[in-house]
Amino acid sequence: MSDPVTSEPTPDQPVTETIDAFHRGAFHILQPKGRGHRSGMDAMLLAALVDDERAVKVADLGAGAGAAGLAVASRLPKAEVVLFERSAEMADYARRSLDLEENVHMAGRVTVIEADVTLKAKARNDAGLVDESFHHVILNPPFNDPGDRKTPDALKAEAHAMTEDLFESWLRTAGAIMIPGGQLSLIARPESIAEIIDACGRRFGGIEITAIHPREGENAVRILVTAIKGSRARLSLRAPLIMHEEGSHKFSPFVDDLNNGRAAYSRR
Repeated sequence: MSDPVTSEPTPDQPVTETIDAFHRGAFHILQPKGRGHRSGMDAMLLAALVDDERAVKVADLGAGAGAAGLAVASRLPKAEVVLFERSAEMADYARRSLDLEENVHMAGRVTVIEADVTLKAKARNDAGLVDESFHHVILNPPFNDPGDRKTPDALKAEAHAMTEDLFESWLRTAGAIMIPGGQLSLIARPESIAEIIDACGRRFGGIEITAIHPREGENAVRILVTAIKGSRARLSLRAPLIMHEEGSHKFSPFVDDLNNGRAAYSRR
């Protein structure tokens, strides 16, 4: 991700949002400054899990300003992406991101729908989360435990605070809107691994989990998870991804390729 592009603040008009370039300028995201969740590496790694050159439909659940979904559309020219976001304000950021001149080349393949991804049955379908209509579902759900230190930023709190049975409710929706054989992709913290496996239940199989470590010898900070709807294949723990080269803050070549849309992280 490149540095954000902002206008110069004035005493009467401080900067409240930024336009940030991703994939080395291949697309841009408009997002709030100083509050709310700001997209970065997590969203790019999540998008890299979708490796499909077909004309597929992709749902991004809890899309925020749309970084992960737009990253999929940027890298895969045949993909149609729907960004589902509950927050009216963040959904508006996603819509305005699509209106940016820098995104005109893919805006026609991306739709924003304001909807709660935890809805069930008819209410879920009526909200646009239609049963068996997506080949891929990606999600970067809230990851903070409710007992963690509270943030005074209400927009950020909504994006980051986990609710009870979060993975069960989000993966229930993912399973419902996905076609048989479709792929689930998500990024989460390592401590959520048991809940994710449990929520996959009989909905998803062939689970592949990759731990992401900052450097050799350091504990994992994230996990990448993919699974296939209806599969009965066994769980697989893949070799870890090491983000930084030894003794530096420079990304490893492969992680840098994932972050900048030059490569996908394919299933085995």
